[in-house]
Amino acid sequence: MSVKGTVTITIEDYHAFLDAHQRNIERHEALKDTTRELAVFLSYISSRTEIQTHIESFNMQSKTCKIVYEGNRAVIELRKNKDEINIKT
Repeated sequence: MSVKGTVTITIEDYHAFLDAHQRNIERHEALKDTTRELAVFLSYISSRTEIQTHIESFNMQSKTCKIVYEGNRAVIELRKNKDEINIKT
């Protein structure tokens, strides 16, 4: 939702807003990196052991992500929550 208009805030609040935005970008990137690393680990371990039933159980219980396989590669998909974006790594 986009609203046109103006607002007056202090310079201190403006810089706090910019800092918070930068922290959110950094956290988003860290989350993507973490899910990629976990996907690599899951791909490795699933090729060594039969864990499909455990993954199905995890997918049913998890509210924030699910594990899917594309060939032999595990992919962690973040489930779309209220105001979050869907990230697939």
